[in-house]
Amino acid sequence: MLSFQHETLLIEPSDGGSIVTIRLNRPKALNALNSTLIRQLDLVLEALATHDLRALILTGAGSRAFAAGADIKEMVNHSVDEAQTMSTRGQRTLRRLEDFPAPTIAAVHGFALGGGCELAMCCDIILASTRAVFGQPEVKIGVIPGFGGTQRLVRRVGAQRALELMMSGRNVQADEALRIGLALDVVHGDVHEAALTMARQFASNAPLAVRRVKRAVLDADTLLRAGLANEAELFGACFADDDQREGMVSFIERRPPVYRGR
Repeated sequence: MLSFQHETLLIEPSDGGSIVTIRLNRPKALNALNSTLIRQLDLVLEALATHDLRALILTGAGSRAFAAGADIKEMVNHSVDEAQTMSTRGQRTLRRLEDFPAPTIAAVHGFALGGGCELAMCCDIILASTRAVFGQPEVKIGVIPGFGGTQRLVRRVGAQRALELMMSGRNVQADEALRIGLALDVVHGDVHEAALTMARQFASNAPLAVRRVKRAVLDADTLLRAGLANEAELFGACFADDDQREGMVSFIERRPPVYRGR
């Protein structure tokens, strides 16, 4: 019943349907989060939330990426209002993942950059392969994280480290992700199999109690909603800047950007 496919997602049930893996399925685009993928993920999460799942795993198709960020070509010409709407819609989908009633595990291999990192941080647990690479590089293309990164990275690694990572836009290798608390563990082997093992451990416990543990932890953060709204407004404001246009065009053209601070 749970085995179905979408254009950009693969849905893979296991353990009699009590555990489901959602696999982002745009491997040629490094599983970039375009509007179609975001929309389909929202629908799938809404549908799966009505099933009696014991755990949900999120991973990426192919060997190169979990998700390498948003689709730059899709948003390069957005207006301020279009950009803010894009941010708000993406935040809504990622919040649906964060609020998913059963435990969620991100099995990250390869790149988890920009929106990909934001997506992983909406899972309860992040497991990283030895080849995993995390980062919020948005400042390199003239914008800020728009899918919750400014809020959730702080909650994962603390304000000082989050500021350094977002203002530099640098990449974080798996070992550093473990050290700073972004990832729970680094897996030497198949990270999806490790996620399944952990999911089965969660699934062996009383399901209502497990769900209530998660709800209690999530409900402790009363300021997240206001922070996300502020982030969406600031993300949209970036699209009034010449630097946003220069950053994204230079990325598409594969040349260094020339920023003028306006």
